[in-house]
Amino acid sequence: MSSSEPPSDFEQHLTEVERSLQDLKLRYSQVQHDQQRQAELQQRQAQIQQADPKEQASHSAELQRIQDQLDELEVNLESRLFHWDSLKEPFWQVVRFGGLGVVIGWFLATAAIQTPKPASPPAVAPRSLQP
Repeated sequence: MSSSEPPSDFEQHLTEVERSLQDLKLRYSQVQHDQQRQAELQQRQAQIQQADPKEQASHSAELQRIQDQLDELEVNLESRLFHWDSLKEPFWQVVRFGGLGVVIGWFLATAAIQTPKPASPPAVAPRSLQP
């Protein structure tokens, strides 16, 4: 392939997959780091809470700081597992096939309404049974 030719679709998709894999690796390492930090903070929080009541009063600011960091880590961990970009493909699949289902339903309903119903058979008068 010469340098003047544009990259093929396969090469573009491969580059996109490599980029996605790199992003996934970065997110995974960040999640691991956050989980480790969360465990450390929870351990420190438990140590402070198990201390004497006199010492707990002096550590109230540290407890508040630890709780704030734990809340922030929890939000980070939850947001790492869920991205709006991951919903882009399923959203358009639902729109495409859901819309197609609605159109087909309208077509069938219209066809059913416009189809003439067969006329009922004429009423036959009962015959008397005379020999």
